[in-house]
Amino acid sequence: MLKFALVGCGRIAKRHSELLGLKQIEGAELAAVCDIDLPKAQKIGEQFSVPCFADMHEMMQSVDVDVVVVLTESGNHAKHVVQLAKYRKHIVVEKPMALTLDDADAMIQACDAAGVKLFVVKQNRFNVPVVKLREALEQGRFGKISLGTVRVRWCRPQSYYDQAPWRGTWAMDGGVLANQASHHIDMLEWMLGDVDSVFAKSATALANIEAEDTAVVVLKFRSGALGIIEATTAVRPTDLEGSISILGEGGSVEIAGFAVNKMKVWSFVDTEVGDDEVMEKYSVNPPNVYGFGHQAYYEHVVDAIRGGKQHLVDGLQGRRSLELINAIYESVESGREVFLRFRPKFCRLGEAS
Repeated sequence: MLKFALVGCGRIAKRHSELLGLKQIEGAELAAVCDIDLPKAQKIGEQFSVPCFADMHEMMQSVDVDVVVVLTESGNHAKHVVQLAKYRKHIVVEKPMALTLDDADAMIQACDAAGVKLFVVKQNRFNVPVVKLREALEQGRFGKISLGTVRVRWCRPQSYYDQAPWRGTWAMDGGVLANQASHHIDMLEWMLGDVDSVFAKSATALANIEAEDTAVVVLKFRSGALGIIEATTAVRPTDLEGSISILGEGGSVEIAGFAVNKMKVWSFVDTEVGDDEVMEKYSVNPPNVYGFGHQAYYEHVVDAIRGGKQHLVDGLQGRRSLELINAIYESVESGREVFLRFRPKFCRLGEAS
């Protein structure tokens, strides 16, 4: 049984603590929780009868754990992962893994030096219809791909940003691109491969925050395919969709729903046995925008630790999508097309205000 400890007991901790605390992951259990705001940790600790702490070092020295899950503010991920790596326990970190490429490199180096695995949470890769889409790509069913699109049309009212002072800031969070859409950006790059260049525009349309709540991005992939990212938290009154579509010479697939959960289009030039069942079999109705992917993700983490298998989203994979997000912000600030691989000059993500 792998023992997991949570560092950070904010909004997303509810999902992680329920999966681990209710023993919904075979081979995993919740062992301890920590937050500098002790009442937050106490609430989760009491709910699942595990010890709670206000100091993560005290927790690591007091409780026997196998894996630490870092759920703190995005801008603190790197600091906490580097500090925790010295305890030589495997580390799971929520998205985005960091805000700057230097921080991501420091995290990877610290975990490598300690001989521990670094997992970056990208649960949408494990959504049932997304797994089926990836399977079709690996089988070459699309042939030459022409266009890939992701859309994040969610509602985050001002009250959401006002819940915590770090939200929407350049130093600790970024906007919709770095936070809410980071899963979808990762998913598009995972499907279509290396990005050659990006050109982006953003706006702070409805929220009173430093960073953007709305953005559009045009991508050119090394394969020659084009891509579009549409991301906003300025939908009103409720969440509208989180989706991906892939179009190629051999067929078209669109996964819709508000959490990339509903197979909307599955159409190929050359049909195969089972295609007529895909629409029904590969759609799920999740309870919230987090979807069901976290459970499959944690099962993957357990398998990777126990079996020594290569994990799907390690530090290098997490850095890859972070570099793309940094390039998008670089384009927004410079007003120019930005070519990968690059070092940021104008990107404000991770900067103190």
